[in-house]
Amino acid sequence: MVKDGGDGGWNPYLAGALAGVVVVLSVVVAGKYVGASTSFVRSAGMLEKLFSPEHVSRLEYFLRETPKVEWQWMFVLGIMLGSFISAVTSGSFRVHAVPDMWRGHFGGGVGLRAFTAFVGGAVLLFGARLAGG
Repeated sequence: MVKDGGDGGWNPYLAGALAGVVVVLSVVVAGKYVGASTSFVRSAGMLEKLFSPEHVSRLEYFLRETPKVEWQWMFVLGIMLGSFISAVTSGSFRVHAVPDMWRGHFGGGVGLRAFTAFVGGAVLLFGARLAGG
């Protein structure tokens, strides 16, 4: 494994290049594009199906895209599990509500951090869905 020599993490250029190889291989081998936003929508649909199955069955989007566990959903789960395993085995895993960089720029307030993270995630997801991702 090529390290950057600093914090024990991977060299970001190597990690980016390997991620690019994974994206290309997913298209060449499986004919599928790598993405995550559809998995979020399908997860929301599966959760809603637990509480109101008749409502989900009437939504136009879910008439085309059935909310179910499929390859992309498992890919996102694998990203989360792989990230967790990597952080634990490298000794860099920490649980903290406010990252050090945020604390240095904006202070230690959890409320502002949570609000900003939520809004940023919503904007990102909206943009990804708008682009068809």
